[in-house]
Amino acid sequence: MPDQDVPTAEIIEIPPPPEPPAAASLTLEVALPPEDAARLSRLPAIAARRNGRSRGAAESLLWLDTPTGTLAAEGLALEQSPRGQRSLIRALPAPHGASHPGAAPETLPIETLPECAPEAPYISIAAFDGRRLSFTLDDPAGPVTAILRTGKLRAVAAEREIARLTLTGPPGAVVAMIQAIAAELPALPPLASLAEEARALAHGIPARPRRRGAPDLATAETVADALAQASGHLADAVLAMAPLVGADAGPEGVHQMRVGLRRLRSMLKLMRKAADGPAPRALEDGLKTLLAYLGPARDWDVFTRGLGAQVAEAMPGNRPIAQFLDAAEQRRQEAYVALEAFLAGPGYRAIAWELAAFPATLAWREGASADALALQATPLEAFGAHLLGRRWKGLARDAAGMEAMDGERLHEMRLDAKRLRYAAELFAPLFAPRRTRRFQKRLAALQEALGLANDATVASNLAQSLANGRAERSFAIGVVTGWAQAQAVRIRRDAEDTWTALDAAGPFW
Repeated sequence: MPDQDVPTAEIIEIPPPPEPPAAASLTLEVALPPEDAARLSRLPAIAARRNGRSRGAAESLLWLDTPTGTLAAEGLALEQSPRGQRSLIRALPAPHGASHPGAAPETLPIETLPECAPEAPYISIAAFDGRRLSFTLDDPAGPVTAILRTGKLRAVAAEREIARLTLTGPPGAVVAMIQAIAAELPALPPLASLAEEARALAHGIPARPRRRGAPDLATAETVADALAQASGHLADAVLAMAPLVGADAGPEGVHQMRVGLRRLRSMLKLMRKAADGPAPRALEDGLKTLLAYLGPARDWDVFTRGLGAQVAEAMPGNRPIAQFLDAAEQRRQEAYVALEAFLAGPGYRAIAWELAAFPATLAWREGASADALALQATPLEAFGAHLLGRRWKGLARDAAGMEAMDGERLHEMRLDAKRLRYAAELFAPLFAPRRTRRFQKRLAALQEALGLANDATVASNLAQSLANGRAERSFAIGVVTGWAQAQAVRIRRDAEDTWTALDAAGPFW
């Protein structure tokens, strides 16, 4: 049966496929732990491909801004060489447009300095002092130029060692070499540019993430534009959350990482007929693997900090309940041990570079059919409106008779609401803001209510998994399960009310 979620030539007029672009050079930047940089030259992937001698030299950079941080507020930095040459660069990617993890900072014409600061005095914010080592690596597809920078970022009151490797050459060769390096060393896409890391060091604050939240496709004109912008944005947003993951760090890192992955998976499914080659499916496999590690940590977070905490507050000093919740906390800790071990290992690094390579190489074009290439050139608004209409009809169909739904059907409705929400979130910037905001707010409320109902079901299942055959544990499980069921009844009523409000508002497209 054909996928009813995807526009066809009978619904949208599809232009002929454009000519595939010529092979281009790709530059990717790699962050390395400084203590591992010396091992780079001994790796088989590097040693076997070295061609000629390395060239080393001292290197210094200085970053400047106005006293009030005018450039930083615009996501920019003024970079100065020892000879006084200045370059205006993007310390953060542009708010709109395509970028991706590992992308080198964009250099802008110096004339584009913000109007409020062209004549302002500039002061030193931070500097880099170190060495630059250049060498060439052979590959059948063509030579790859490697530049390894090692040294220290320095500010007035702080300094930090850094190591960055930049590879430039044929896209496939660059990606393959980085994957080989990442299999041996903790090599990951940088979470921030050197200029942004320097600014953060100077102010004693965390570096701003390259991207966060949902992508804004307001400037995307075609499906191909959307693929490039959304996949790069979401890859950055996912990777930015990894350092925030920890059993004692709070649940937000895991939660936001899962949200980013789900947004990306939803986008890939929406675009499946436009990106039908092997690369999107390979990426989806990696995303599923990462979600499989994140899921247990998230479930036990919700259980212990949500329902478990409520029961503990309602029954203070109850020994069976306290022991039961201790067992739940032990499971949470175990889930985080497994997750953190994965994030520290080569499996996660391979997925991280798949996330970076997908938008960097326009991987959806590789192996794509003629129909897919043609669909990639389709105007995005028409494409989005069709998909939104399909998903809205699916949700409305599932919502019929909601008051009598069993848990399984309610779960299916939750999934449909989630799919529609991610689709609406993706395409909303193409439509009138007022109506989209109202629709998204009500849809978010519906998904939240249905999600809470699902959390109650998951909590019951988790409680049962802690059974140990003892009467005290059975008592605690009964209390927690009953509490979850009582919550589910109330939440169902909330979900019915939110659906009524959403249905009355109607779609925005």
